Amino acid sequence: MLRVHPQSYLAALEQAEPREGYAALDSDTLMCAKTLEAVWRSAGGAVAAVDAVMSDSADTAFVATRPPGHHASVQTPMGFCFVNNIAIAARHAQAAYGVERVAIVDFDVHHGNGTQDIFWADGSVLYCSLHQAPFYPGTGGRNETGEHDTIVNAPLLAGSSGYAFQEAFVDRVLPRLRDFGPDILLISAGFDAHERDPLGGLLLTERDFSETTKRLMDVADKKCGGRVVSLLEGGYDLEGLSRSVAAHVQALMGA
Repeated sequence: MLRVHPQSYLAALEQAEPREGYAALDSDTLMCAKTLEAVWRSAGGAVAAVDAVMSDSADTAFVATRPPGHHASVQTPMGFCFVNNIAIAARHAQAAYGVERVAIVDFDVHHGNGTQDIFWADGSVLYCSLHQAPFYPGTGGRNETGEHDTIVNAPLLAGSSGYAFQEAFVDRVLPRLRDFGPDILLISAGFDAHERDPLGGLLLTERDFSETTKRLMDVADKKCGGRVVSLLEGGYDLEGLSRSVAAHVQALMGA
């Protein structure tokens, strides 16, 4: 975690955690007495997944933990997120295994502003996001490309169908992913773009998540030896979430 967040920030989170009841860090991000245990284990799951894939004990990995992470910036929690799990996974791959190029694909309905902020000036990490806009948190415009042109945003209007999502994915994300040639592919797998989700306005189905994952797997097989780590982000309708995760994991397994 210290590869992404300073010790002072992690200490501040510890101080903010209440012994009982709830503490609000912002209007969306609340803590209870066991929040940080979940936060640390969620980050640890991301690290363990990278270890498994990089050591060849697993071909791919899916980390089914919460809290999510992609809204957390270096020193700011927000949007249900406390530490940035996908950034921690990327930095661990680089530090522990000498990975030179990391690609992150984020298909949560909300833009991963924290992940974008962390890697804005880092040419070794490609961050690609498909998300609803205008929408929370208000970032993710096409003109936001980073200092090294390694930020790729594909905003979609509310009400966009799975067809529009796939079109943006094929046209904007896949070519950049292939050109970048990552050594490992990380996925911020949010499923709140599902048509049933109460927090989003996109109209995806589990078939869209399956198709997207299969296309990502095809790139990974050709560019980085099939090394893929996927981390759960959003998804707030339990039926839509469960069906979408099942489709995603089956695609990760090549089933």
